[in-house]
Amino acid sequence: MKIDASAIGITAAILLAGVPVASAQTTSAAPAQPTEFASADDVKAQVRAMLAEMKPDQGFMWRPLLRDGANVAAVEIWKKPGLPAVHPADAEYAIVLEGSGTLVSGGTLRDPKARRADLVEGSRIEGGKTRQLRAGDVLLIGAGVPHWFGITGERLVLLGIKLPGAK
Repeated sequence: MKIDASAIGITAAILLAGVPVASAQTTSAAPAQPTEFASADDVKAQVRAMLAEMKPDQGFMWRPLLRDGANVAAVEIWKKPGLPAVHPADAEYAIVLEGSGTLVSGGTLRDPKARRADLVEGSRIEGGKTRQLRAGDVLLIGAGVPHWFGITGERLVLLGIKLPGAK
């Protein structure tokens, strides 16, 4: 397993820059405990645990690493692309921890369907910008911006930080 140290450093910088965070968690059943830190070993352990839990045909898993109420820094593991999405009121920072993929963002979400108040999915994005992703890349997806992740290797592992009410 390779988690780029520069990605962890970037993550620490973002967390220390004022994104409120709280509980280090390696299983979904663990109770939230206040903390402001997850070590590189904590991140690696969570990724290992999530990979061990994923079913062979499961394309995506999300699990909080640090949490403070609505503020969440979560590990996302993508093995298959999902549907293009928009979070109407929430922005999201993401740091690529390992793997490679493609991000399409911006443009227009076609055939939008609200799945929840915080998630609209569609069939495709027209007119978006395509970027190749690799370990260490950092991205910010603004509230209301369509986006989609493609996977070009075995998996794409992100640390996603939601910014609720950013619109």
